[in-house]
Order: sequence, then structure tokens, then C-alpha cells
Amino acid sequence: MFTRRRFVYGLSALGAGIQLPGMAMTADTAMNTRRIPSSGQTVPVIGMGTADSFNVGDTEQERAPLREVMRRFFAAGASVIDTAPSYGQSETVIGDLLAELGLRDKAFLCTKIGTSGREAGRAQFQESLRRLKTDKVELLQVHNLRDWRTQLALIQELKARGVVRYSGLTHYYEGAHDELADAVQASKPDFLQINYSVIATGAEKRLFPLAQNLGIAVLVNRAFEDGRLFREVGGKALPGWAAEAGITSWAQAFLRFAISPPAVTAVIPATSRPDRQSDNLRAGYGQPLTAEQRRSLQSMFA
Repeated sequence: MFTRRRFVYGLSALGAGIQLPGMAMTADTAMNTRRIPSSGQTVPVIGMGTADSFNVGDTEQERAPLREVMRRFFAAGASVIDTAPSYGQSETVIGDLLAELGLRDKAFLCTKIGTSGREAGRAQFQESLRRLKTDKVELLQVHNLRDWRTQLALIQELKARGVVRYSGLTHYYEGAHDELADAVQASKPDFLQINYSVIATGAEKRLFPLAQNLGIAVLVNRAFEDGRLFREVGGKALPGWAAEAGITSWAQAFLRFAISPPAVTAVIPATSRPDRQSDNLRAGYGQPLTAEQRRSLQSMFA
């Protein structure tokens, strides 16, 4: 449950930035969480995407910032990491860093199957496990609905074997919302993942109500619209209500917008910069935005 004391303590700890890894996590500093309907398990509302940010080589110069990004992520109590075989070296980098830091047991690890055919899907998943240096993942998703009936059936088999805990379907743009909604209605996975932001609220029409009605968790991608939102507010001051809401940056405002709908379980912003990671994590504290605050943000892009 949210309390003002919890909020103030959380912001204070996160404001310390580099002190995060040494912070003792308590009830007062815990990030807000949401429940996964199919199991009752809770996860922190701020997760992490890795599409471009973790696609690097193996030099110390490339890995060092990401090591700190991950260190701050877990120190803040976050856990949901989303990746995919198509994200270049991201799975490998995640696997290496989790093993190096001894944090695999803290991670709610999500990857995807993005191929056609049952055997191809199985082989791709086995390769993901190898690259991630693990023998199981928490969430396995069908990437952008590719051959979704075949791959979702495979995921259900993998769930029965205990190497996957949750199933999911994903997409990333509003033109695919109806197709995704139809697939979700037909298959009832544990999770769906879709884009949602201040300027792209189409998920409110069918997907969010459907998820709530069917008891499906929701991951939100593209909450920053691939950086477009920051470009459009460049030089502008935050709304007057932001300080009262505990929001000190545009990133926090956009993320708080994305996690405000009750259907949303977590949002997964990506970054390769430790300072931006700390900023993103601050969005996991505080109350959801009110309807008036949400409209205020949207009006800035009208």
C-alpha cells in the first residue's frame, strides 16, 4: 500500500544515485508493485527493456555502463527485464551481467520466440537459455504475433515442463492492436505486451479492458515513443502539479502516465545510461496520475 512516508523514503534513496546498490531495501523503500492476475505474484511497476540499450560488444568500455544500469535496477527493487533473440547481443549481455553480479535469482526474466514453426521455436528458445545463462525464464512471449498459435502451444508445453512460468503475446504499434486483441481473446495468455504512451493511447480501447476482464497482465513498451516525447517537450517546464506528485523529470511524468491505468502491470523503458536508469526508477514511487493530470500531459501534445 502506498504511504507518504514510503514515497519520501523511496525518493530519497533513489536520489542518492550511486548509493542505490548499498541501500537496504525495506517496506519503506520498496517500489510500487502490481499483481499478475493468473498467479497473484506481484512485480515492481518499473521494469527494463533491452532492445537497443544492451546490444553491445564484450569490451569493458561497453559493458561498464550497463553493469551499473543493472546494479541500480536491482538495488531499487526492480526485477522485470524484457529481451528477445532479435535484439542483437542483448540476451548474451544480460546473461553475462546477471551471472557476474550474482543476480539471476532477483530477475523476472522475459524473452520471446520470434520465428515460424514448432521446431524452430524450440531451437530458438534453447539458444535463448544458453545466451541468458539460465535453465528457465519467468515469461516467454510470442514476438509480434509471429506464428502465434504454433508458438503459444509450444510455450504451454514448456510451462508444463517447468522451464517457463508465464505465457505472453506481444506487439509494438497501434495498427496491430485489433489483431493482438483477437489473439488474446482466443488464447488467454498470462501476459500481453503492447505500446502505450501519452500520444498513443489506443490500448485503452480494447486491450486494457480485455486484459482486466480476462485476468491478463500487461507490459507496456514504447512509453517514450523511441525518444520522440523528449524531443517535443525540449525546453518546456514540467506541469505545475508535477512537484506535488513527486515528479522531477519528463521521464518520470511519461512513465507515471503509462503505469496509471489499473490494467497495466509494469512498463519497460530501456536505457544504457546509469543516470537515466535512476531517473526512470523514481517513477515507481507515488500514486497513479489523476485523470486531470493525465489530460494535462496529453494537452501538451495536442
